[in-house]
Amino acid sequence: MLMAHPVVLKNLVEQYETLRALHAEKGTKEALQRVEDVAYTLCVSTGTRDIGAALTAARSQLAVSPAGGDTALVS
Repeated sequence: MLMAHPVVLKNLVEQYETLRALHAEKGTKEALQRVEDVAYTLCVSTGTRDIGAALTAARSQLAVSPAGGDTALVS
């Protein structure tokens, strides 16, 4: 299985948490759509089907390979 780069996962988790707070505060249709889009991307990036599992998988992967480390992209 392909794994997302730790920096990408960290960014997605942060975006999701920020957008959830924004949606909770504002409750707009646009905020909800953005939350759903990031949730979908997190699920695809972690090979999961729901956001709870995606967040758990992302956090587990980040614990093993923290974002910002010396991980290189292979081209």
